[in-house]
Amino acid sequence: MESLSEQSFLILAALADQPRHGYGLVTEVAEMSGDRVQLRASTLYAALERLVGRGLIEPERDAVENGRLRRYYRLTDAGVAMVEAETRRMTMQAAAAKRRLGRRARGQATRLGLA
Repeated sequence: MESLSEQSFLILAALADQPRHGYGLVTEVAEMSGDRVQLRASTLYAALERLVGRGLIEPERDAVENGRLRRYYRLTDAGVAMVEAETRRMTMQAAAAKRRLGRRARGQATRLGLA
């Protein structure tokens, strides 16, 4: 299974609980990333096209809201599986990093005679 860019992962994760339109995805991704990831329209729509092409999301419906056409996207079953797999992978990597940091801290304490 091919891994995802951070932006694509966040887009899929933002769709995990409900379908969203482009602007909704931009705001959800910003919130989920603590405003660290800010999607521009061109980046968002290119990512959406790639994710549709990979079968991870699909258009759900179009709706007119406040005079603007909004296309809503939803996660497919393959998209759910991808989010789950990426979440497991990132959890394992974070755990490995924590273990290494713990070993480093214990090693420093030993060198300083604190352990």
